[in-house]
Amino acid sequence: MTNENSFLNLQGKVAIVTGAATGLGAATAKLLAAAGTNVLINHMPGQETQAQAVVNDCAFGSLCYAGDITKDEDCKRTVQAAIEQWGRVDILINNAGINKFVEHYDLDGLSTKDFVDIYSVNVIGAFQMTRAVAPRMKAQGAGVVVNVSSRAGENGGGSCVAYAASKGAINTMTKSLGRALAPEIRVNAVCPAFINTPIWEKRLVEMSEEQRAAWLESAKVSTPLQLENTPELIARSILFLASNLSAHLTGQLLTSDGGSALGVYQSMFESTETPS
Repeated sequence: MTNENSFLNLQGKVAIVTGAATGLGAATAKLLAAAGTNVLINHMPGQETQAQAVVNDCAFGSLCYAGDITKDEDCKRTVQAAIEQWGRVDILINNAGINKFVEHYDLDGLSTKDFVDIYSVNVIGAFQMTRAVAPRMKAQGAGVVVNVSSRAGENGGGSCVAYAASKGAINTMTKSLGRALAPEIRVNAVCPAFINTPIWEKRLVEMSEEQRAAWLESAKVSTPLQLENTPELIARSILFLASNLSAHLTGQLLTSDGGSALGVYQSMFESTETPS
């Protein structure tokens, strides 16, 4: 029987995970390390303590590196740091992202600066990181980029219009780069629904403990799989796209939401009411 790890083929690989000091990025870094990957944990300046805690939890070689992905030179330095440490870069996880909580009907709730700030991280930062790793991956003859998008980019939902638009742009960019960087580099995206991460903590903190528990339970039971979208679960989908298990995929969007986009099944035959 073939060992599943041979299909993962991550032992000794080198990965960069952006925005990896907390939340989904941290969970992804730990899972990659557990699979034998050397991981560079990119984080914003000022997050050294959180990033070092992730390094300490990683089961394989890793290091943390401060860099602002909205700055092209920081992106290049981040990639160079991985190359100087391990001699190569095999995987890039474009996880760093920001949002703002504004009701979609509140058009005046978003400024031009809000749009620019969100796009600068969620779209331009991901592009700049991909551009920075592309020459090395091309020279190696192989590489994988996984963009962390959102179901908001597919259905126009999410925390605000600017966030949804930025994730829609990431989805399109995934397809564009999947075509442009082939055959050496595969580019795919994972599109989660709500994930209980520090970004959402800022929103949930406004609720009482009872309201918060009820809200999280409602989010779980409204999905067919009845699972909370934890960072650890979404990280598994990222691991799949980063590994050889997805060797025949590029330019693809993987919706990882427990089936919530489907809704919960309701039988047409169990109702006692007579159709009018």
